[in-house]
Amino acid sequence: MEVLRGYALIADGERGALIGPRGDLSWLCVPQWHDDAVFSSLIGGRGRFLLTPTAERFVWGGSYQSGSLIWRGRWVSDEGVIETQEALAMPADRQTAVLLRRVLATEGTARVQVVLDARAGFGRHRMGRLHRDEDGTWTARTGDLRIRLRGAQAAEIDADGRLTLALAVPQGAHHDLVLELSAAALPEPTSAEELWERTTYVWSTVVPDLMHTAAPRDSAFACALLRGMTSTSGGMVAAATMSLPERSEGRRNYDYRYVWLRDLSYAGYAAAAAGMQPLLAELVGFAVERVLESGGQVRPASRVDGGPVPDERELPLVGYPGGRDIAGNWVNTQFQLDTMGELLQLFTVAARYDCLDSDGWKAMRLTTSVIADRWQEPEAGIWELADDWWAHSRLACCAGLRAAASVQSAHDAAGLVSLADEIVTETSRRCLHPDGRWQRSPTLTGTDAALVFPPTRGALPADDPRTRATLAAVKRNLVEDYYSYRYVHDDLRLGDAEGAFLLCGFMISLAELTQNNRVEAFRWFERNRAACGSPGLFTEEYDVRQRQLRGNIPQAFVHAAMLECSVRLAG
Repeated sequence: MEVLRGYALIADGERGALIGPRGDLSWLCVPQWHDDAVFSSLIGGRGRFLLTPTAERFVWGGSYQSGSLIWRGRWVSDEGVIETQEALAMPADRQTAVLLRRVLATEGTARVQVVLDARAGFGRHRMGRLHRDEDGTWTARTGDLRIRLRGAQAAEIDADGRLTLALAVPQGAHHDLVLELSAAALPEPTSAEELWERTTYVWSTVVPDLMHTAAPRDSAFACALLRGMTSTSGGMVAAATMSLPERSEGRRNYDYRYVWLRDLSYAGYAAAAAGMQPLLAELVGFAVERVLESGGQVRPASRVDGGPVPDERELPLVGYPGGRDIAGNWVNTQFQLDTMGELLQLFTVAARYDCLDSDGWKAMRLTTSVIADRWQEPEAGIWELADDWWAHSRLACCAGLRAAASVQSAHDAAGLVSLADEIVTETSRRCLHPDGRWQRSPTLTGTDAALVFPPTRGALPADDPRTRATLAAVKRNLVEDYYSYRYVHDDLRLGDAEGAFLLCGFMISLAELTQNNRVEAFRWFERNRAACGSPGLFTEEYDVRQRQLRGNIPQAFVHAAMLECSVRLAG
């Protein structure tokens, strides 16, 4: 099993696959993000799709093709240099995943081993009815999925029912493997060359010119990643994976293969800042649909097809080391008030970019009415905890209301500002600590890194004493080596209960920027953008002492926050 920092992601918007340093494609859900995995060895299942050198000794490397999620792997061995090109074919089909794996013999003959062991239902269903056509194409079934593999004419079926192939590619040549997995009838096959041409072309149209940002290459990659994690429905999943532990044996294992409207809103801000208006429009469209169909009872999260997130259930697998396998999420039972404020911010950004239609304005009004009706209620807040009167949620709503007022008529704007003022006044009465900073709730007097967020969005002026006191308290009480934790857990020292939260680190960078502390803002930005592995993927948490990634990978809102920082730090 590899540490998380070694994995690369390929994605097409409808699903994503993880590839380890040895060429082990160990995670893929089909047909969509929320469906059961067909390759699940990452979390203890049996399915995998291996493409690895046969050399006894080799070292691994690689990088993404610029502005894309096309992974270029590279192995250097005693026998030469092998490169791979890996992608999920674009444009994507919701029912069919098309995996493209190309072997390139850069120096010497490329000798690799290929093993296909597709097992639907998190490993429950073995491949059956394996058949090789006259042209060498293999077809099979696993569970309800149809399989077609091209480029493995000489493969054999081993004793475990897997397809195995020893492949030798002469220097200067390449060899393509095309694996299709579908919940529907497979379409007529398309040549590997044409699939690669289409995929490369689609990626070439995604990322705008980002040379004006503080970190152009990372910004371009963040744009590609957000695009790759966003379905044609407009829903962006929070992460590609499930059940990767945030803390060993800490029972902090979650399924993030769903769309959180808060995370989607963060991605919308970043997309707008980076000039990705098409992505912004898609994200807004998804959010508008969820708000309007809810009738005011807005769910914090849904599947990418708009359906409800399934309830949590435990899978009978051994799990990633230190974790346990959980599918589904308990978010269904929660109301998260801060999400309403973030949605107002998103709709406001869309209005400013002229991509908010009549339904979008209706959704904005409905979101405002939810805040007006429910801001006094206890709710789960940004960290999805027990219901309380969370200060951050109220301030997030104030930021949203003030933003929305900026695109309204004078009469309507006055009402929104008045409601924001009322919420700030009551939050000050109930959640202002004697030392002048915001505390978490009326009964929880500690500080919370999330309380830094709303002022960066305009909930309060940057020079408000409460804003400055809260930022100072967060830096004093929740920070280690320019990484920020969310809050103090009981009597545990920082880092014992959970890792540093990278989202918080990037938001502190923005907070320092609003205080005109540009040097500090850059220090926070550079420190936190370094908290990734070689492929450049961020998880939600970072173990500062062990310098390891923790939790599900990749976490989209961290990439969104990094992208927004990169744009804003460049002025």
